[in-house]
Amino acid sequence: QVQLVESGGGLVQAGGSLRLSCAASGRTFSSYDMGWFRQAPGKEREFVAARTRRGWIYYADSMKGRFTISRDNAKNTVYLQMNSLKPEDTAVYYCAAALRTGSYSDYERYDYWGQGTQVTVSS
Repeated sequence: QVQLVESGGGLVQAGGSLRLSCAASGRTFSSYDMGWFRQAPGKEREFVAARTRRGWIYYADSMKGRFTISRDNAKNTVYLQMNSLKPEDTAVYYCAAALRTGSYSDYERYDYWGQGTQVTVSS
């Protein structure tokens, strides 16, 4: 079992940056595909980025060039660096861990979720 705790959210002006962290418990962190998702009020949960256990990296189209996902297996942590933030990036951001194989962007394949961290981008 994996427990995930996100941090680093907050309020930032448009054009600014934030770095989210997701700390995972457990000794098998490197065995999981890690993903970031977000959910804005009244909207469905949306894929943001993923970094697989094999090192493959994927981004949603609207995040390419602005967001960077990284992971440090020694620290059991995955990061999401977010630059050039826009008001439409405002959402609760969740990290998730998947042991099963499948689509990196399908939130239903992720087995473990953090509690989420709020990101608010003002215009």
